[in-house]
Amino acid sequence: MKNSYEIVDVKNLLFVFDIENTCDVERERLIVEKNVNDPRQLRELFDVLLKSEFNECTDGEQKSFIDTVDHFLRVDDNFDRVFNRMTTYFNEEVKDRPSFMRILLECLTKYRNEKTLANQIVK
Repeated sequence: MKNSYEIVDVKNLLFVFDIENTCDVERERLIVEKNVNDPRQLRELFDVLLKSEFNECTDGEQKSFIDTVDHFLRVDDNFDRVFNRMTTYFNEEVKDRPSFMRILLECLTKYRNEKTLANQIVK
């Protein structure tokens, strides 16, 4: 059976950065202060705002998010369907959307591996 990948899943994953997300002045300030076009600052932003939400997902949900982002990167998607349907608190436009997504994929994979390792240590 072939997996079905939906770009909306990527948008949902990034909802933490969307203006439509609940008001949180501290979160908004943090997003605005980071340069989303700087890989180091983007990783920091993901670590602070996305990691905990991602870790609340089940193992299957985490795998699905990772596989979905990976799929759209492999088919050279430009991710316009994500960013053009989302209004964020980012202080500037994401200049290289595939690069943004590669960093996202790197971080999601790291979070999942950390969680797996932590679970193995507990056992």
